Amino acid sequence: MLELGKKQTLQVIKKVEFGVYLAEKETAEKSEQVLLPAKQVPAGTEVGDKINVFLYKDSSDRPIATVNRPLITLGKTAVLKVKEVGRIGAFLDWGLEKDLLLPFREQTGKVKPGDEVLVALYLDKSQRLCATMKVYHYLHTDSAYEKGDQVEGRVYEISPNFGVFVAVDDCFSALIPKQNVQKNYRVGEKLNLFVTEKKEDGKLTVSTRRNAYLQMNEDAELLHKKLQENRGRLNFDDKASPEKIKQEMSMSKAAFKRAVGHLLKEQVILLKDGCILLKEDK
Repeated sequence: MLELGKKQTLQVIKKVEFGVYLAEKETAEKSEQVLLPAKQVPAGTEVGDKINVFLYKDSSDRPIATVNRPLITLGKTAVLKVKEVGRIGAFLDWGLEKDLLLPFREQTGKVKPGDEVLVALYLDKSQRLCATMKVYHYLHTDSAYEKGDQVEGRVYEISPNFGVFVAVDDCFSALIPKQNVQKNYRVGEKLNLFVTEKKEDGKLTVSTRRNAYLQMNEDAELLHKKLQENRGRLNFDDKASPEKIKQEMSMSKAAFKRAVGHLLKEQVILLKDGCILLKEDK
């Protein structure tokens, strides 16, 4: 059976001026044959030879074979570059002559030429190969990562209800839960992350921040730097609203309170009239 989007080893059953016809067996019906264009045929190829090819559709929507290797195959994910954006979607470079369509309805964020996007390859209702940025169901859940590991991930979708969906190493399923999202992210952004939980199904829960006891020193340094940049004064303290703290410091109120407490213990700051002051500037 000829399968679009996959690599197959097929037999040469007929040679013609414009290429060779391939099939699984010599007696294959015409509907079970596919053309490998002449410019793709390896030198010295004869009837009966076997060739490993990839099957897709040409610009006339006809099945065609190629010996070139695509950057993505059916049901798999890959990071591809946007070549142009047209009337029906974006077109991606996937290593073949005909660019791969990423329909607007399959985009989780706006893309432009030059962008690198994580996509999966699927067959649409018209049996055409297309790309989708909705890769949740294509990602793996068998990573070797465990709680506490530092990983790299790429944002592929943002949900107001669940949080920020991330593909760790561009292939493993992960999520920054809504309550842990400390800033506005964008689709395609690459992040350094920490695994906070590995669920029973293998999916990862991740965070841009370490566990509290490891993160506290880093947060305290950030607060100290912010005070120095503001001439030793912040016009709010750890009683400020979570929204204010998130806006000014890109951290949760709990993390901010820990950082303030750490600097108070080290006698670096003092709290006065709802403000935080560097002690040397009191």
